[in-house]
Amino acid sequence: MTSAKRFEDLDVLQRAKELTNMIYKLSSEGEFNRDYGLRDQMRRAAVSVMSNIAEDQGCLTDE
Repeated sequence: MTSAKRFEDLDVLQRAKELTNMIYKLSSEGEFNRDYGLRDQMRRAAVSVMSNIAEDQGCLTDE
């Protein structure tokens, strides 16, 4: 297991960013874009993944 110097360097965070970008792109098209509730919920969930990773990493570095 390798340790990242910064949480931004974590592979899991990079993949979460890719997921978030994909969700934003896909939810900006067609009928998905017009279903505001679902679109916004999906976007918030994707951003939440990244936030949780950052929060968890912060907890680990405080120990």
